[in-house]
Amino acid sequence: MFKTFLVSVLIVFGLTQTSLAQISPTNTVWGDGYNFDRVPVPYPNLRKADVFFAKRIWRVIDLREKINHPLYYPISPTNGRISLMSSILKGIEENSITAYRATDDEFKSPMSPEEVKGVLMKIDTIKDRFDPFTGAQLPDTTITTPFDVASVTMFRLKEDWVFDRQRSVLECRILGICPLREEYDIEGNLKGTRADFWIYFPQARNVLVKNEVFNRFNDGQRLTYDDWFFKRLFGSYVIKETNVYDRYIVSYATNLDALLESERVENDTFIFEHDLWEY
Repeated sequence: MFKTFLVSVLIVFGLTQTSLAQISPTNTVWGDGYNFDRVPVPYPNLRKADVFFAKRIWRVIDLREKINHPLYYPISPTNGRISLMSSILKGIEENSITAYRATDDEFKSPMSPEEVKGVLMKIDTIKDRFDPFTGAQLPDTTITTPFDVASVTMFRLKEDWVFDRQRSVLECRILGICPLREEYDIEGNLKGTRADFWIYFPQARNVLVKNEVFNRFNDGQRLTYDDWFFKRLFGSYVIKETNVYDRYIVSYATNLDALLESERVENDTFIFEHDLWEY
């Protein structure tokens, strides 16, 4: 009886050692984790006849705000995660995302991946150089600065707020995203922001849904960039709404007045939805 028990223990121990030896290492205790075959959740069908109200708004996401840090970091790939800008560039290189010119937010002027690389690179030309010994004029010097993902500190969004009377829902549909970079002069003074290109967000969703974004509250429930925008977990401010003059807020308001005007646009949409119901 004891010999039979001993043989059984040895067999179980041997099988356990064999199974442990065959375990391949993973980065998490629950396996590979994210399913990269995910597809974006489709938007509900929206008929033109059901659009009771619509308002187009342009807004800016500042990645330097703490709430938006998950879109900015990591600068370099870390633990299978890449930044929002890196995700967009990856999609453009793979021809999964089409880029459009920075001046075209109606998505009519597509750009090739090579043209996008040319826009992202910074090329400076030094002219009127002279030899200090002979006084002869030297040829112009061209300095090419490669693109740095960390230089993109803001994103501009173009979105439509639509009230669907068929479903009695006021919802937002993002149409486009445009990365922005700040430009400085030789003395380090800010000259303004530079728009690089536009991408059509419904097309980019197929790429953004395959890239994880850091969830500071739960490592076991990572979200994707598509989830982040769909749930509107970012912070932003309005820079323009549709108006008869087709002008931005900064053209008629500055400093605190511009901030208050931005909040007014947000509040008007909230009040409109609130006034649709009786309590």
